[in-house]
Amino acid sequence: MTVPRPVDRDYGGKVVAVEPGGNEPIPDAERHGRPSQLFWTWTSPNLEFATIFVGVLAVQAFGLTFWQAVAAIVVGNGLAAVAHGVLSARGPAAGVPQMVLGRLAFGYRGNVLPAGLMTITSGFGWFAVNSVSAAFALNSLTGWPAPLWLVVVVVVQIGVAFFGHNLVQVFERFAFPVLAVVFAVGAVFVLGASDPSAVPDGGGTGGVGGFLLMLGAVFGYTAGWSPYAADYTRYLPADAPPRKVGLAAGTGLFASTTLLMVVGAASVSAAAAVGVASDNPTTSYVGVLPGVLAGLTLLCIALGAVAANILNVYSGAMAFLSTGVDVPLRWARATVALAFGVVGFVIAVLALADAAHSYEAFLLVIVYWIGPWLGVVLADQYLRRSTAPTELLYDRSYTNHAGLVAMLVGIVVSVPLFSNQELFTGVVAAALPGIGDVTFLVGFALAAGLYALLFPRLARR
Repeated sequence: MTVPRPVDRDYGGKVVAVEPGGNEPIPDAERHGRPSQLFWTWTSPNLEFATIFVGVLAVQAFGLTFWQAVAAIVVGNGLAAVAHGVLSARGPAAGVPQMVLGRLAFGYRGNVLPAGLMTITSGFGWFAVNSVSAAFALNSLTGWPAPLWLVVVVVVQIGVAFFGHNLVQVFERFAFPVLAVVFAVGAVFVLGASDPSAVPDGGGTGGVGGFLLMLGAVFGYTAGWSPYAADYTRYLPADAPPRKVGLAAGTGLFASTTLLMVVGAASVSAAAAVGVASDNPTTSYVGVLPGVLAGLTLLCIALGAVAANILNVYSGAMAFLSTGVDVPLRWARATVALAFGVVGFVIAVLALADAAHSYEAFLLVIVYWIGPWLGVVLADQYLRRSTAPTELLYDRSYTNHAGLVAMLVGIVVSVPLFSNQELFTGVVAAALPGIGDVTFLVGFALAAGLYALLFPRLARR
């Protein structure tokens, strides 16, 4: 089966126009943009409080000192950014979304599992989490009811994602300077008020286990963007230099996540120093800032959440179409994005009542599948480094059981043995609690190694 013929398109570089089609290849006539635009594409959605909160967890939950937290943040984000850059670099030549590219590693039907998981976690889960975060930030800023702000936030997110790729890129570009300036100024105040040598209650007691737990959390949070990678590079010209593409995407991701996570770790001692420490990390962080800047930061917390959710809705729709579901509409992707936004809004409304518990439960569901998936697709990309048989991407008869087997084994082995969560503790983690939670890393390594062994035997056309 050959690559499907693209739907009739007249999209090009238009901004306020609905992107036609679904997940078919982008024709050469529609290609536009430069690799440098990927820097703000991946910076803006991470300039939000969810990123800061990961740094807060290093000290408050994992018992690390500030400098231990910095080390875990730099290493974890560095590894995740490299993986993201590698996946992004393949997008221009292939011209298809990341989850369609995944069919090389999993086969046409085997790809339903990772594509379905991404549909749930991005199109519904992260959408609900970030929508609630934005609504509460605007509620704190204005005093208006959070449900009202939730409606406003969801309408903006769905609207941008419905129009599609070009408007998404423009939104991220214009959000970038606003978010960057406000969070950079806030970082100066927080870092100035912090005491890197301070050891809060429980700080400095995490040991190797706390460090590995933080390393896994950082890597998991940042690598969570990897299933989106090629979605935002497939419109670039096919001859765009892969190194520039990967560098721009990886650098934007690393810079934004690292800066705000470090600031989050510093905010714990800063809040204690100025007497605004609170069980609510948002309150503690904003309390360190002067009045006007505090208000602007709350506004940017909402803007950053919207910037992240636009990508979640857009890529969630792409992932759904990559399961093989046929949506015979000119605006197939746009229609799915609209439907996902409505469902995500309902989930967000239900989560408002107990946002913190809902967030924890959500993280427990998603944290362990991306590691094995990433191990498989990176191993596949390495093994196929000399060629990428894109003619197989839409061939329903193409099978590659190596990917599905490796991913499932990675999950089934790593979770029961190494998970270290409140609701479930693995066998190894229970016997050796000092190792923390290395499920994500074990799943990644196991799936990658197993795929490399099985690929020559199980990948068939």
